[in-house]
Amino acid sequence: QGQLVESGGGLVQAGDSLRLSCAASGRTNSRYSTGWFRQAPGKERELVAAISWSGKTKSYWDSAQGRFTISRDNAKNTVDLQMNNLKPEDTAVYYCADKSVSSAEITYVDPSQYDYWGQGTQVTVSS
Repeated sequence: QGQLVESGGGLVQAGDSLRLSCAASGRTNSRYSTGWFRQAPGKERELVAAISWSGKTKSYWDSAQGRFTISRDNAKNTVDLQMNNLKPEDTAVYYCADKSVSSAEITYVDPSQYDYWGQGTQVTVSS
C-alpha cells in the first residue's frame, strides 16, 4: 500500500514563501494523479492544487492562482508545492493525496476521489 509523507511546513510571516514536499513510497500502480489539499480548523478540506501524472495538466484553487505552483518529479517520487506571498488565511494543515489513474493527463479536485493521504504538515502564517 502506498505511503505519502509531507514536509516543509512551518511558521512564517505574511509575504514569506514556503515549499512543501510530498514523498511517495510503496506505490503499486504505475501512474498517480496528485493533489495538495488544506484544512483549517472548523473548515472542510479543500483543494489547493492538483497535477496530472505527466505534470502537464495542473489545477489550482482560485486564491492559489499566481501565488502557488505545483510540480512533480516522478523519478524521485515527489510532488512539491511552492507557496509565495503567503497570507494569514493560508494557515492550515496541508495534505498531499494520490489517486491511481490510467490516464497521464487527468487531475481530480474532489478529495473523496483520492486513494492515499499523507499525515499532513502544519503551515502557520502570522500577520
